Amino acid sequence: MDKRFEEVEHTADIAIRVWGRDLAELFANAAYGMACQLADVATVERTVEHEIQLEDWDAETLLVSWLDEFLYANERDGLVFTDFDVLEVSPTRLRAVVRGGPAPVRWHSIKAVTFNDLRIVRTAEGYETTIVFDV
Repeated sequence: MDKRFEEVEHTADIAIRVWGRDLAELFANAAYGMACQLADVATVERTVEHEIQLEDWDAETLLVSWLDEFLYANERDGLVFTDFDVLEVSPTRLRAVVRGGPAPVRWHSIKAVTFNDLRIVRTAEGYETTIVFDV
């Protein structure tokens, strides 16, 4: 799959449509798409590495929790993660190693990842979802 994500027009917030051949790629592409909204990812040096393990009720809630991890690191430490190795993923569990660093050039400040019309759908090519960020 060549295309990772695209920006989608939204009245007041920021929205992206994300694709992946499997859930691992969908989650990685969603995180990368959010990073591209936060900062110029080309300026981020990958100096920080974290392992993330999450469990949640379903795939949509897990996706929001996953993205919330990166928003928290961005708010607390100014970090933007740009490289995502999703080692294990199911609709309720995720384990990954992520890399990123400080972002010298920032674009937007995202307040929250929302559940607004959030549905992960299976397509002929894999998975697709649209994520709305409250700015």
